Amino acid sequence: MMLATVFDQSVPIEELPCRTDPELYFAESPDDVEFAKTLCLSCPVRSACLAGALERREPWGVWGGELFVQTDVEERAVLEEEVGALRGLEH
Repeated sequence: MMLATVFDQSVPIEELPCRTDPELYFAESPDDVEFAKTLCLSCPVRSACLAGALERREPWGVWGGELFVQTDVEERAVLEEEVGALRGLEH
């Protein structure tokens, strides 16, 4: 899935928090990971980012405010429910 199809076209891609320091979202430091997750909280495309990461089965990194570390099937099911809830709040 391409970046443009995941994200809301009304949001300039260069203004997304993850575009300023992309390496932060793949950091090894727990403090950096928590900071990246915090930046995601105010991101206007958070739920789309998380949904896209789940669909692509991203193996690791911070996506939509959630940390992926070889996420297993059970954890993915919980995240998918959370995405559905987030999308319900957006409308």
